[in-house]
Amino acid sequence: MIAPADIKKTVKLNILRQDTPDTHPYWQQFEVPCTPSSNVTSLLRSISANPVTAEGAQVAPPAYEASCLEEVCGSCTMLINGKVRQACSTLVRKIQSGHPDEPITIEPLTKFPVIRDLVVDRSRMFENLKRIKAWIPIDSSYNLGPGPKITPEEQQTMYPLSRCMTCGSCLEACPQFTRDNNFLGAQIFSIARYYNMHPNGKTEKDARMEVLMGEGGITDCGNAQNCVKVCPKEIPLTESIGIIGRAATVYSIKKFFSK
Repeated sequence: MIAPADIKKTVKLNILRQDTPDTHPYWQQFEVPCTPSSNVTSLLRSISANPVTAEGAQVAPPAYEASCLEEVCGSCTMLINGKVRQACSTLVRKIQSGHPDEPITIEPLTKFPVIRDLVVDRSRMFENLKRIKAWIPIDSSYNLGPGPKITPEEQQTMYPLSRCMTCGSCLEACPQFTRDNNFLGAQIFSIARYYNMHPNGKTEKDARMEVLMGEGGITDCGNAQNCVKVCPKEIPLTESIGIIGRAATVYSIKKFFSK
């Protein structure tokens, strides 16, 4: 007897492709086998093994990113049926529920420059992490002994913030974040909150606040709240935005009276 998970069918994928950063995008359709346990990454892998379109044309394999395959690295973020998702954790049976015969559309993120096909340049996110000093400053030239203790209550607040995988989902959904502006976005506000809470990380708090209050900072947030709806790690982004906003007010007042 064949187990339900082993029953194969075929599914159609419409993939938006782009050969180089400077060329125009175009659509190609593929038809590949899948099972109820298939995810989008497995479909893309099948196409790579046999890159033939639904019309029978032999083409170059679509370029895409994948690493951890367990929703940890964030590299496989893309638009699937018009919604920003992780390809590794997006099961075909869920997105085709009620519409089993409709093609699945796959597109690259729109808020980042396309390198090729589904691969985009997210370096802006990592450069912004550098701007806010998203690290713990520790001198490792000698033994510092045990670090400062963090209470269980602080750990409970900080852990969800630490789950950010720099996937770009929150920025893709944000109406304020565009390719041609300097808006930092919810990811940076939440990460800054995390490091400002850390006993060692808070030594760079003032430097972070200067960045967060500058061009593209917290005052540019329109509070659309799209970010928290699409975050695959369920990070309390809007809570972080509110906390950073209040921290910016306190910092600006303190700075004013310290002159």
